Amino acid sequence: MEPTAFYLPQDKVFTADKKQYSKLNLKERARGMRHEPTAAEEKLWQQLRGGQLGVKFRRQHSIDRYIVDFVCLSHKLIIELDGTGHAEPDQADYDRGRSALLEELGYRILRFPNEQALNQTEAVLTAIKTNL
Repeated sequence: MEPTAFYLPQDKVFTADKKQYSKLNLKERARGMRHEPTAAEEKLWQQLRGGQLGVKFRRQHSIDRYIVDFVCLSHKLIIELDGTGHAEPDQADYDRGRSALLEELGYRILRFPNEQALNQTEAVLTAIKTNL
């Protein structure tokens, strides 16, 4: 299923699947996730926000039927921070399927454990810069 992307003035991009956007309540879910970030998400966001790396990042942005932690739309680069739950077999399978679909849409995905984002932030930022 192809996402619908509308390019609007001032870099407003709608990348969610129109049929799924309302059905899955993506807008409200993403808003809730932005209001209650994990410690790792908050720490990394403080380094990504406001074009500090020379590009614009969005946080908790919906693409197709998924909400990604961070995305730079101009470079089609997704940053995902994973807690311990992502190591569980069912969650790992879900993540692989999700990643496969996002990669089919042309996105590159970088995954970092929460602990790395919290304790090795500079290394995470270096990896992100390298992939931009």
